[in-house]
Amino acid sequence: MGLKIDRVSHRYPQQEDFVLKDVSITLEDSQIVGLLGTSGSGKSTLGQIAAGLLRPVQGKVLYNNEPFQALPAREKKRKRIQMIFQHPEVSFNPRISLDKSMEEVYKLCGKAYNTEARREMAGQFGIYPEQLKRVPAQLSGGELQRLAIARALLPEPDILILDEPTSMLDVISQAQVMRMLLALQKKRKLSYLFITHDVALCRYVSDKIYTIEEGVIVEDKQLNPAVV
Repeated sequence: MGLKIDRVSHRYPQQEDFVLKDVSITLEDSQIVGLLGTSGSGKSTLGQIAAGLLRPVQGKVLYNNEPFQALPAREKKRKRIQMIFQHPEVSFNPRISLDKSMEEVYKLCGKAYNTEARREMAGQFGIYPEQLKRVPAQLSGGELQRLAIARALLPEPDILILDEPTSMLDVISQAQVMRMLLALQKKRKLSYLFITHDVALCRYVSDKIYTIEEGVIVEDKQLNPAVV
């Protein structure tokens, strides 16, 4: 069970060089897997493929042993895997209120809009009803990242792809978001693919780490689960 990326290679249109080369990783149920690499190593591209946002040129992605590759947003399986981006503002339409952005998730999931559930989810992450009336630019980076996590949880996913989720935040906001993510993972028994360039943080949170260099997995290491 879980997510398996099997011998995936990828290059972008009009480019000769592959950004990923024969990459295989496995993310099991309730596991935190770190994907460690420097800028340009291909880790973010791999994250988008894992989330079903990008179709690889070669190889396959399996979710619970079934194909999962660049599925439509309304596809039921797609909702089981959500992605948190390094820049939280990309998760929101800059022209509409945050409340409306949260409402869009219900529409994609085919659910009736539940105002109370939305407020409760946002409140768990320290975002209050009056803040939801604002547009993204009116929240701090830490507030917006916390709300992006809350928004990603509305479809009730099994897996979160976390692409450098704290690297753009100040130290206090980084600590808040990481505590929140780790508590959330334990409470809901979620699986995380934690993408980062931060070696110490990756070792602290991960059960297993894959290291990627120039589109190739050069090491995978089993670790003891973090105690938080």
